[in-house]
Amino acid sequence: MELNIVFMGALVGLLVGLTGVGGAALLTPLLVFLGIQPTVAVATDLFYNSITKLFGSIQHVRQKTVNMTLVRHLAMGSVPSAVIAIVLLKFYPPLQGYQDAIIKHSLGIVLIAVAILSLAKVWITPNRTNAVQDKSLADKKGLSILIGVLLGFIVGLTSIGSGSLFALAMMFFYRLKAAELVGTDIVHAFLLVSAAGLMHAGFGNIDYWLALNLLVGSVPGVLIGSSLSAKVPAKPLRTVMATIILISGIKLVGIQVF
Repeated sequence: MELNIVFMGALVGLLVGLTGVGGAALLTPLLVFLGIQPTVAVATDLFYNSITKLFGSIQHVRQKTVNMTLVRHLAMGSVPSAVIAIVLLKFYPPLQGYQDAIIKHSLGIVLIAVAILSLAKVWITPNRTNAVQDKSLADKKGLSILIGVLLGFIVGLTSIGSGSLFALAMMFFYRLKAAELVGTDIVHAFLLVSAAGLMHAGFGNIDYWLALNLLVGSVPGVLIGSSLSAKVPAKPLRTVMATIILISGIKLVGIQVF
């Protein structure tokens, strides 16, 4: 065991348990800042996320808090789009030579967007009534697939957004109960990150030992954070976490890599 990596996993898990802020938005930039190759950082985080989301998915399926129709529509767009993003970076000649640089800059941009959206989610109460929400899932199938295509490409590129970005989209475009939104988000995220992780596994990009060390720390970290979450004021802590993510994104974008 590498204790520094285990400790980092525990810290990320603790913060995720306390705040609900996406682990990938915290973990992937940390790995990059520690000197892990961006491609390996993204691939390892996708593999790590697949394992953690598997257990959450099983629980929500048992609780029947998953809208499987919406999961299917989103996955129809997101899974192939994430696969295309990974394949383009690996084999498309104009991108192939700049793979790590593209991932690093894309990671920074997505982190900035996630941080701003997270801050908005914390401090702005959205108007939950709009015309799109009132339409049936069948009428919104095309929209759901389009959301999957756009956000799935981002996840394939950066490993970030499988939970946070899709959750925000579901809050805005769909009328779901709180438990159903969380369950649907987790099950879809599991399918998405598993597909993207399998692609990276095929290309040999995953550091399995790194992922194991992170899991050893993060599992108890999440449990401890979740148990403490009711005792810690949510808004200030989430604001601090979103600010840290924003600063990380700005630093990544500002790094001169070309």
